[in-house]
Amino acid sequence: MSSDIQLSLFNESSSNPTELIPTDAKIPIPAGTYNQMSELAQHCNQCQRCELGKTRTHAVVGRGNLNAQIMIVGEAPGQHEDETGLPFVGRSGQLLDKILESVNLTTEEDVYIANINKCRPPNNRVPTPSEMAACLPYLLEQIRLVDPKIILLTGATALKGLTGEKQGITKIRGQWLEWQGRLCMPIFHPSYLLRNPSKEKGSPKWLMWQDIQAVRSKYDEIRQQSA
Repeated sequence: MSSDIQLSLFNESSSNPTELIPTDAKIPIPAGTYNQMSELAQHCNQCQRCELGKTRTHAVVGRGNLNAQIMIVGEAPGQHEDETGLPFVGRSGQLLDKILESVNLTTEEDVYIANINKCRPPNNRVPTPSEMAACLPYLLEQIRLVDPKIILLTGATALKGLTGEKQGITKIRGQWLEWQGRLCMPIFHPSYLLRNPSKEKGSPKWLMWQDIQAVRSKYDEIRQQSA
């Protein structure tokens, strides 16, 4: 911790667990705050750093291998995710799992999934910039804890929320970007693919197939280098 105020915010002797959370989004959560994901998950479920904490059923922290070399970052939970506390478990999540399986990637071994925001925005609207900023420290801690080599950013909100990149997803998808020493690739959000079911050449689904194959190739390359 970088200051006494930050130390006091995480004083485990407090009788009120909500006092462990920096409720003011202006107060940072420093890198290295959490030693394991379970601690982070506990704080997310108590968090009130933005208004979304007042309406959630569950904070949606993540699922998958905590030592995965690939991390997928989505936007925010939907209804199914809010009910279960797990990301990408609705129709979009089922499609995402199929996309991963098509190149023999699994959340049990290869992939960890998280979101920019841990709480569901009302009516599944896009998170506001202030909501994303309030929740970003949690995602940064997740990235530090998992330490992935590859990060896939599903959709424009995830892309902008993590990297600040403002280009449209259709322009930048499938391109490798470097962010803080990690390889990132923006890809279409599965919900976009559900709205665009065509598999013809040049369609979103066809482009996703090209992208996920490129991810598999890069993943194999990284594993060979570290072997």
